[in-house]
Amino acid sequence: MGHVYNIDSQLQLLDAIKDNDSVVLKQLYINNYYKIEALVLKNNGSKEHAKDVYQEAFIAVWKNVKNDQFIPENETALQGYLYRIAKNKWMDILRSPSFKKTKMIQHELNVLDKSIDQNDHEKDEEQEFFEKRLKQTMEAFKNLGSPCKELLTAFYYDKASLRDIANKLKIEENTARTKKYRCMEKLRQLALASKK
Repeated sequence: MGHVYNIDSQLQLLDAIKDNDSVVLKQLYINNYYKIEALVLKNNGSKEHAKDVYQEAFIAVWKNVKNDQFIPENETALQGYLYRIAKNKWMDILRSPSFKKTKMIQHELNVLDKSIDQNDHEKDEEQEFFEKRLKQTMEAFKNLGSPCKELLTAFYYDKASLRDIANKLKIEENTARTKKYRCMEKLRQLALASKK
């Protein structure tokens, strides 16, 4: 068989992968990457996320093919399999507490700092600015007192309602709302103080 990436013949494709045929592996890698990039970008991710997830998925598929753990059912079965594994890996990342934490803080930064006129920044400066602010807020979060940390963690990461939080803390719902607002203010002040 020549170096032909032939989707009509999945078995030939599998044989080429088992033989570590570099041309076929490269074509398979390139031809299927952009679907994953589109999926990740559409679902809160970056190009860097897409590359990492795709690389992991590709290695997983390659190992499974080598170990005869994959049997094609149609002419694009392998491509679909690669997509599914990458998609599942990305969904796992989206559900992870650390990813939610980063996203929550990015979102709060955008909401809290309405004074920034993004049009005044070049894209690179914007990126640098937000990364700096994110770092400051993460540092500020570490320095928050335990009650605020617990309340914000419950509300943003665990997605608990203010009513649930109020019950847990044995306080009124309105009190929980006020506490949350004060904690966010404290977080904002700590973040602003750290950039001086």
